[in-house]
Amino acid sequence: MPSPQLLVLFGSQTGTAQDVSERLGREARRRRLGCRVQALDSYPVVNLINEPLVIFVCATAGQGDPPDNMKNFWKFIFRKNLPSTSLCRMDFAVLGLGDSSYAKYNFVAKKLHRRLLQLGGSALLPLCLGDDQHELGPDAAVDPWLRDLWEKVLELYPVPQDLSVIPPGVPLPSKFTLHFLQEAPTMCSEEQGAASPDSQGPPSELQPFLAPMVTNQRVTGPLHFQDVRLIEFDITGSGISFAAGDVVLIQPSNSAAHVQQFCQVLGLNPDQCFTLQPREPDVPCPLRLPQPCSMQHLVSQYLDITSVPRRSFFELLACLSVHEVEREKLLEFSSARGQEELHEYCSRPRRTILEVLCDFPHTAGAIPPDYLLDLIPPIRPRAFSIASSLLILVAVVQYQTRLKEPRRGLCSSWLASLDPGRGPVRVPLWVQPGGLAFPETPDTPVIMVGPGTGVAPFRAAIQERVAQGRTGNILFFGCRWRDQDFYWEAEWQDLERKGCLTLVTAFSREQERKVYVQHRLRELGPLVWELLDRQGAFFYLAGNAKSMPADVSEALTSVFQEEGGLSGPDAGAYLARLQRMLRFQTETWA
Repeated sequence: MPSPQLLVLFGSQTGTAQDVSERLGREARRRRLGCRVQALDSYPVVNLINEPLVIFVCATAGQGDPPDNMKNFWKFIFRKNLPSTSLCRMDFAVLGLGDSSYAKYNFVAKKLHRRLLQLGGSALLPLCLGDDQHELGPDAAVDPWLRDLWEKVLELYPVPQDLSVIPPGVPLPSKFTLHFLQEAPTMCSEEQGAASPDSQGPPSELQPFLAPMVTNQRVTGPLHFQDVRLIEFDITGSGISFAAGDVVLIQPSNSAAHVQQFCQVLGLNPDQCFTLQPREPDVPCPLRLPQPCSMQHLVSQYLDITSVPRRSFFELLACLSVHEVEREKLLEFSSARGQEELHEYCSRPRRTILEVLCDFPHTAGAIPPDYLLDLIPPIRPRAFSIASSLLILVAVVQYQTRLKEPRRGLCSSWLASLDPGRGPVRVPLWVQPGGLAFPETPDTPVIMVGPGTGVAPFRAAIQERVAQGRTGNILFFGCRWRDQDFYWEAEWQDLERKGCLTLVTAFSREQERKVYVQHRLRELGPLVWELLDRQGAFFYLAGNAKSMPADVSEALTSVFQEEGGLSGPDAGAYLARLQRMLRFQTETWA
């Protein structure tokens, strides 16, 4: 490879931005371009002034916030004292990844693009805005944008005359090589991974706290369609501290059955140990993998074999396939014209990586182990709202698609299977700030809308506020049935009797016409308007991201029109102003 000419910097919260960045790196190498791919906060930002060509790939988190791994970069790039010619030698392009159901859709990418122009950078292309809500996902916008990007880049850095573009069907070298050990080492990875580290500072992703699980109880009624768990952990001696709105992150594992099936399909020996070595000097080994490591540990603790594969998975699998019929199908799935068929095969039924490998057995059986870390993403920690103490409310994800086997959430199903009544159970976890920030002033009322498990962060907030003597707490809670999924009913009613809480409920299935939280907001429009407009209340919304946030926003704008006498555009502007002032905050999940 020539010396690096292209730099790809990413800010990623869930892994999508990192995946797109690594795709950019692969496509650059196919065009004989040197390329470095780095998280924004791991790059020395002062060196940007010397970079000729940079692609920024960034997601937007929470209330329009930058992802955790670009927060330091964000502070630096918006320093007021940076000269307007700082980046005058840099060509750049910005690719944003967001969700148009959020008010601040792709806010980080839009703001970064403007800032880079202010600092003298030259934009190779208009900003790309990938949208999770599109039927084909972000790729619908990313694919055509990348085609235009490579045209522009190759004008600046043509492929050398004595070389050609490496075609899509030819695999690039793997990122790592696995060196198998003839004898198992005396200290194998499992023991290393199980030891709780002598932590310096609070627990983190690289040094989680192995928290004893105290209780794991189902809180939905026996007839309810969904298994929701209230799980309690003991964090004594952990150094963990948190406030209302913070989230706990949990690192799940793959089930023993899935690990066994994966090893069988790929012809791997789970007891085989190996050391990992990067092919290129500037590529670090994954910090979460011990050295040496067993195949069992790699598959159970690291590779996300039950995730729905991204398109890049099919691209590499096609390159590695030695079976003509399977290879042809994989190439079709990885092509631009095959995206609708791939969506029908994979995304719509939520088919997993393991299931795809079982569908392509000849290809799976011939995958070189060196490519496992290129092919399969790492298991990412799952975030849960803290309900109080260290209690979390977990909706166990299980649903049916057209596939025979029900779809199950990796982390929620794993947590539900753990039973502290049968013996000690420890779960690796740590805490980080959540997306919700509550007002400091004691007299400011708060309106909280938390249907279903969305109520969890509000339980912690209400407990904290009541302990501080703050009584302006209004909670809108919605569920299906009063006797099946009304979480913490007795506690809310006790707080109501004490004058610490105003509780408004919506039980959607208890009457002929379904009633949701947005209907209750409209019914109580005069109170909502009084609190927001006259008393400066803060408004919070947590729960499922599907249609509820848009329905609640619509209910609020209609309240602003009916009670505040605002026109449609003025009501929309009023809501936008609340969002800008952080008096309207959301925390939603898919």
